[in-house]
Amino acid sequence: MLRVKNLVKYYKRTPAVDGISFDVADGEIVGLLGPNGAGKTTVLRCITGIVQPTDGVIEIDGINLAEREEDAKRRVAFVPEVPTPYEMLTVTEHLRFIAMAYQTMDRFDERAEALLRRFELFDKRDDLVLSLSKGMKQKLAIACAFIHDARVILLDEPLIGIDPRGSYELKQLIAAAREEGKSILISTHMLDTAERLCDRIIILQKGVIVAEGSLDELHQRAKMGEDASLEDVFLTLTQESEPIETTDLP
Repeated sequence: MLRVKNLVKYYKRTPAVDGISFDVADGEIVGLLGPNGAGKTTVLRCITGIVQPTDGVIEIDGINLAEREEDAKRRVAFVPEVPTPYEMLTVTEHLRFIAMAYQTMDRFDERAEALLRRFELFDKRDDLVLSLSKGMKQKLAIACAFIHDARVILLDEPLIGIDPRGSYELKQLIAAAREEGKSILISTHMLDTAERLCDRIIILQKGVIVAEGSLDELHQRAKMGEDASLEDVFLTLTQESEPIETTDLP
């Protein structure tokens, strides 16, 4: 399980995340939605330890990130929105490096080949990462996330920039990870994908949670019928949370 308690992150004096709490249970896919600047990426970076929280507690598989950082990080896989792989390694060397860093070299060759074939990178296995297209680098980042046995999988806009085959294969991997009891948190602007893929949705706006629940629960919160799309629900709930500006009439 992933547990976030009263997470706060300030950049200088500006709150990017302001006291949010949520859980992602074992075997659950949770979508993290929100407008640009809502704090979604900051939340993911705090969970991975890339960004130091200003306050709050993050527990990964029951381990406090602040107290046992190495043990907690070993249980996390992260696919960033913009991958920054080591470009002077070959594709296979990059995967091997990640597996060695997480101390999961058991059956590496077999697992690496399966992932590379799945994402149509096998023919590029001996090429430098530098030579890959943007979409191929994104697929390599996904392969790196699944090369070790993470308990918590974090994905930041994972479907942007990859082709339909890669998108399909990633969705299959995510579904399989849920069946294996892993906790998956996906930040995305692709509301139709979140609607089909996620068990529960968290909507962030200006660093706070404005709505949370299953799609049915969000429909009820927005007072909309079952035929309303997640896009309709999202727009309604985020507009409701905006303060109404008033002006004094002369």
